[in-house]
Amino acid sequence: MTHTGSVPEVRAENQLPPRVTVLIVIRDQGLFVLWALLVVIFAIAARPHFLTTATGISILNTAAISSIFAAGLGIGVMTGVLDLSVPGTAAVAAVAMGMIIRDGGPVWIGLVVGVLVGVAVGLINGWITVRGFDPLIATIGMLSVLSGLALVLSGGLDIAGLSSLDFLGTNRYLGIPGPVYVSIAVFALLTVMLKFTRAGMRLLAVGGNGEAARRVGIKVNNYRVLGFVISGVCAAIGGIVNASYIAIASPTASTSVIFQALTAVALAGVPFTGGRGSLPKVFVGGVVLATINAGLLIMGVQTYWATIATGVLLIGALVVDRSTNTSISKLLVTGRAGAGKDQA
Repeated sequence: MTHTGSVPEVRAENQLPPRVTVLIVIRDQGLFVLWALLVVIFAIAARPHFLTTATGISILNTAAISSIFAAGLGIGVMTGVLDLSVPGTAAVAAVAMGMIIRDGGPVWIGLVVGVLVGVAVGLINGWITVRGFDPLIATIGMLSVLSGLALVLSGGLDIAGLSSLDFLGTNRYLGIPGPVYVSIAVFALLTVMLKFTRAGMRLLAVGGNGEAARRVGIKVNNYRVLGFVISGVCAAIGGIVNASYIAIASPTASTSVIFQALTAVALAGVPFTGGRGSLPKVFVGGVVLATINAGLLIMGVQTYWATIATGVLLIGALVVDRSTNTSISKLLVTGRAGAGKDQA
C-alpha cells in the first residue's frame, strides 16, 4: 500500500511548473503559431489571390531554394561554427557548373564539379578555423575571395542558356517544382544523419560542449571541419538549384542569401551557441519568410519591406529564444529551491 501511494508523489515532484510548460510550448511551437497567423493575415489582406494553389506552390518553391542554404548553415551552427561564405560558395559552384555545361560538357559532370566546389570550400574554411582563427573573420574573408573568383571565372558575365538543368529547376513532378524535391532530399538526409548516426550525434556533442567532447575522446576538430563541409555542400547545392531554376549561373554573390538563411535558422530556435536544433523547423522558418514575401508581393507592397521584415524577425527570434530560455532556467532553479525548503 505504501509503494502504491508513493507513485503520484514521485510524478508530482517530476512534473514541470505550469509557467515553465507554457514557456517551453512558446519556444518549441511558436514558429508554427507565427506561420498560422501570417496565413490568416494575408488571407484577409491579400484576398482573393493569396489562398490559391498557385501561390502555395510558389511559396513552397521559394522556401525550398532558400532553405537548402539554411540547412547547411543550421548544421554549422549546431556544430558550433558559423559559415558566412555561403553566398560566395553558391556563386562559384553555379559558375563552375555553368561553364562546363556551356562548353558542351555532360550535365552530370557539371553537377559533380559544383558540389565538389562546396566540399573544397568547406575543407578550406575548416582547416583555417581549427588552427585557431576566428570562424567569422575567416569565412568573411573567404566570402570576399569567392565573390571575386566567381567574377574572374565568368568574366563578370552571367552564364545563360542552362535549359538542360530544367529537370532540377522549372520542371514539375506531380505538380510540384523540382527544387522542392531537392530540398526534401537534403533535409531528410541531414535529419537522419543528425538523429540516427554516430557522426550526427558527435556533431551536436561538439557544438554543445567542445571541451567535454574532447575529454571523452571525440576528435573535435574533425567534426568542426565536417560541419563546414556540410555547410559548403549545401551552399553549392543551393547555388546549383537556383541557377537551374532561372537557367542562368550568376557570378554575383548575393548577401541576402545569408540573411535569409540566418533568419530561418533563428526562427527555428536553433541556438547560436550550438549543440541542438531541429532541421525540419529550419525548413518551416524558410516557409515563414517565403509566406511574408509572397503576401507582400500580392498586396503590391515594395520589396524592401520584406527585407525589413526579415531583419525584424531575425532580431525578434533571438530575443524570444534568449528570454524564454532565461525565464525557464530561473523558474526551474526557483522551483528546485522551493522544493528543497519544503523537504527541509
